[in-house]
Amino acid sequence: MPGGRDLDTIPSVAPSIPKPRALVLGDLVLDVVLAPARPIETGTDVPGTVGIRQGGSAANTARWLARLGVDTQLVCAVGRDGAGRSLVEQVGRDGVRVRAARIAGQRTGRIGVIVAATGERSFVADRRAALELAPDHLRPEWFAGLELIHVPAYSFMGEPIAATARTAVAHARAQGARVSSDLSSIGPLLAEGRRAARDLIASIAPDILFATETEAQAFLGRYAADGMIEHASIVVIKRGARGARVVAREVDGNILRFDVATAQVTAADTTGAGDAFSAGFLAGWLTARAAGRTVPDALHRATVAGHRAAARQLTMIKQELPPG
Repeated sequence: MPGGRDLDTIPSVAPSIPKPRALVLGDLVLDVVLAPARPIETGTDVPGTVGIRQGGSAANTARWLARLGVDTQLVCAVGRDGAGRSLVEQVGRDGVRVRAARIAGQRTGRIGVIVAATGERSFVADRRAALELAPDHLRPEWFAGLELIHVPAYSFMGEPIAATARTAVAHARAQGARVSSDLSSIGPLLAEGRRAARDLIASIAPDILFATETEAQAFLGRYAADGMIEHASIVVIKRGARGARVVAREVDGNILRFDVATAQVTAADTTGAGDAFSAGFLAGWLTARAAGRTVPDALHRATVAGHRAAARQLTMIKQELPPG
């Protein structure tokens, strides 16, 4: 992924083009990040760092969409606690309009993130209030003039948030909005089997679907990027330091396939990079299409924008870490 570019050099919505409107629905939680300096040993201590920061795939994506010039709303649920108030304020400072239901009797969700030396992560999820987002929390005016709704697969795992996500997708489609989703985490997605996971994605019928190579392979039962095109019109396979692969079906049925390679960025912690990529891609796609770009050009520009946003996320995290 390319690195070193300041945020204001990342392509965003051009001043002459009206801001596209997007709504993201899902988790706004606290990430408790554990980064051991050496492998964890049972029954004793190891040195490392423990950080607390804003997390949640939906919230991460919403923040980056807003940073890139998209008029963005985040629909979520938090507890009636200090953590919830702080998180809403943090996301709002990036220009996101946060539509947060405050759930009595439930604390704001927390995700434990264990970061390996390679930068890859493992998670312990305690979503609490985030799961309690209910259909009656939605308001019709949030969907007026909407061009895109992004709903990570996490938002279809657990109730009542899953029913809320489906209701929101229906409202958005009624406004002519595109739908995007991300497979998010293959463990919970496949908890009830591969067929159930495919049925879930089919019920969303996303126009744009994001996945990592590992997620695509687990979802399909084999690795074949073309197989993912059965589940969305545009499929973006995130390949980390190796770039991304895009497969898209044009209106005439023609299938476009291309890879976008990028320079590598050294990362001690990749948390949020995939969400930043998704946001960069979506912002780039909306902008390019509004400017009348052809589908291949729009897809290429969107993919490059996604990599730039992901690289910036990695750079921001690296700056937060203490010297090693």
